[in-house]
Amino acid sequence: MLSKELIEHVFKAFSVERWNDKLRPIPLIQMDKHAHKMMIAYVLARYEEDIGNEFSWSDIIKGGIYELLRRSVISDIQSPVYEEIAKNKSLLSKLNYMIFKEVENKIPQKEIRDEFEQYLLDKDSLHPLSRKILDGAHRYSTYWEFQIIRHANPNGYSISDIEIQLGNQIESLSDLEGIRRLKKRHNIKNFVDLCGELRYQIRWGHLPRIPLTSVLGHSLMVAVVSYFLTKEISGASEKRIYNNFFCGLFHDLPEVVTRDIIKPVKRSVPGMREEIQKIERNLAEKEIYPHIRKSWVEEIKFFTQDEFRYKSGSKKFAKYNDFTEYIKTNDNPLDGPLIKAADEFSAFLEAYNSINYGIKSKELENAVSNLQYKYKESTISGLDISQLFALYK
Repeated sequence: MLSKELIEHVFKAFSVERWNDKLRPIPLIQMDKHAHKMMIAYVLARYEEDIGNEFSWSDIIKGGIYELLRRSVISDIQSPVYEEIAKNKSLLSKLNYMIFKEVENKIPQKEIRDEFEQYLLDKDSLHPLSRKILDGAHRYSTYWEFQIIRHANPNGYSISDIEIQLGNQIESLSDLEGIRRLKKRHNIKNFVDLCGELRYQIRWGHLPRIPLTSVLGHSLMVAVVSYFLTKEISGASEKRIYNNFFCGLFHDLPEVVTRDIIKPVKRSVPGMREEIQKIERNLAEKEIYPHIRKSWVEEIKFFTQDEFRYKSGSKKFAKYNDFTEYIKTNDNPLDGPLIKAADEFSAFLEAYNSINYGIKSKELENAVSNLQYKYKESTISGLDISQLFALYK
C-alpha cells in the first residue's frame, strides 16, 4: 500500500510553481503541466501505435510517474540550469543518485523502488520510442505553457530566445507523427488545447484553499494513485494497469465542456446527476470527439462514461467476483470503483492539506470526516482501501 511519505511527495507538485521568473497571468503549476504532458503522451503514442511503430505503454506510464517523483525533488533547479547540468554525465548521474536516495525510503514496494532507481540511473531503462514520446510530450506541453507567458511578456527579456529554443526542440522531434500534426494545427491540436484548459478550472471553486488545485492536476493525482493501487493487485495485467491509469487521467475530461459542477448541486436535486451525465455525453459528441481519430473515440468513452463501474470492454459488472472471473479470458479490465476511491482520496487530500495549512472551513472539515467514515471498512478490487485514509488521523 502507498506510504504517507510517498503521497505527500507526489502532492507536493501542486505547490511547485513554474516560470516564476516571468510575469504570469495565471499560476503555472508543476502538477498541471505534468498532467497535460501525460495527456499529450497518450495522443503521441496512439499515433505511433496506429502506424505500427513499436514502443511500451508500460514504459510511458512508468516514465511519466517517475519523472514526476524526480521533478518534485529538484523543483528549485530551473530548466536552463538543469539542461547544462545534464551535459555533464558524471554530475547528472550523481544528481540522480541523490534524488533516488531522497525518495527511496518513501516507496514501500520493492518493485516500484527498483524501477525508480533504474529509471534514474539507467538511460536505457525505457524503450527508446517510449522515451521519445515522453520527451515530445514534455517539450510540447512546455511550449503550450510558454504561449501564455509570451502573451503576458511580449517584450520580456529572453522571450524571443526561449521561443526559438523551444521551437527547435519540438522541430527535432518531428519524426513523431503526433508532433507533425500538432505543428500543422490538425484537429488534434484542438483536443490538446481542450485538455490544457482543464488547468483553468479550480476545484472547490466556492471555497478558499491552499494549495489551489485544478481539474487537470487533480486528474493526474487520481491517475498516479490508481497506478500504485493497481500495482498492489495480485497478477494485474499490463492492460489493467493501462486502463486504470488512463481512466484516472481522463475521467474528468467531460468537465472541459460542462465545467466542474460541485457535488452538493449534483446530489441535492433529484435527477440532476443523470441529467448532467446526459449533457456531458451530448457535448462531448459535439466538442471533444470530432477532434480525435474515430478509432480512438470508443476508448476515450471507455475512460469517461460509466468510468466508476467494473468493466471489461462493453461488459459491466456489479460484483467484483463476477468481474475477476470474466477478465480471466477477456483482458480489457477497468476497476472503476478503484478509480472512484482514488478520485475521492485525491479530494480528501485536497481538503486535508488545506486544513493542515490553516485554511479551513466547515465544508472542508466535513469532507475529510465524511470520506474517512465512508472508507472506514472498505475493500475494493481486493485491496483494503481503509488503510489509505487511516494514514491521516
